Amino acid sequence: MAFSHGNNDAQKTMGIITMALVSAHIIPDFNVPTWVILLCATAMGLGTALGGWRIIKTLGVKLVNLRPIHGFAAEASAATIIEVASRIGLPLSTTHIISSTIMGVGASKRLSAVRWGVGGNIIVAWVITIPACALLGWTICKAAIFFF
Repeated sequence: MAFSHGNNDAQKTMGIITMALVSAHIIPDFNVPTWVILLCATAMGLGTALGGWRIIKTLGVKLVNLRPIHGFAAEASAATIIEVASRIGLPLSTTHIISSTIMGVGASKRLSAVRWGVGGNIIVAWVITIPACALLGWTICKAAIFFF
């Protein structure tokens, strides 16, 4: 799971940093420097170590009370989906994938094993995120055009 997560999410960050470096003429072409790879891997590792416990608690205790075998099934499924998507160039949200597989594992025990109120809050956040980000992007773009 950690490998597939880094393979998918860190790639996006590395691409943005490399694009900025090429745009600023700091590097001559679009080849990701080793130091960018190491920086992104370190940032992802630190972020997971420092902030990941809250997510783990929400998904593994509040959403569904997972036992090790259920966690393994959810992570193996999520890692496979993320890795296949990464290999074919399909961008996706690792958070959506792991959350969905955890709900699926919980529902495989019995539907009432999933705390659907918590799951519903997660799904509402997913639905709101895309239009909220689009609106924020539009606003920032209009502000940048106005001021610059």
